[in-house]
Amino acid sequence: MRPRYYLDTSVLGGYFDLEFQEDTRAFWEALCAGRCAAVISSLTLEELARAPAEVQELLGGLPDDGLETVAVTDEVEFLADRYVSEGVVTARFRGDALHVAAATMGGVKAIVSWNFKHLVNLRRIELFNGVNMLGGYRTIDIRTPREVIEP
Repeated sequence: MRPRYYLDTSVLGGYFDLEFQEDTRAFWEALCAGRCAAVISSLTLEELARAPAEVQELLGGLPDDGLETVAVTDEVEFLADRYVSEGVVTARFRGDALHVAAATMGGVKAIVSWNFKHLVNLRRIELFNGVNMLGGYRTIDIRTPREVIEP
């Protein structure tokens, strides 16, 4: 079974960002070739609606069976609120908490992101997982595209 990775919006933007472009495009190639699958949430789609057109169009290039959308359910909202109440992120960055909660509920192998401040950050990963374990949820891994590209 191919690995499923939750994509936050920064990965889509990274496709066109000179700093992140090379690794993001290599990851995107793996997605398009079907070596792994992308998982997004309805929140990702909302955030994409505010992105430039070229970023919005990226998802359309994925194979039909290579993209899955998970819903932002009441349980996802509850878990995101727990992250905020436990101080993992502030209420201002609740969107990041929603991404982690959606990915946790979606059962993905990892979240793929370029958001170093709130997601790809060892201290925060440990805090997210602390909340998950205390609540009886699975742990989640958060990596950059560079870290999940398979040779």
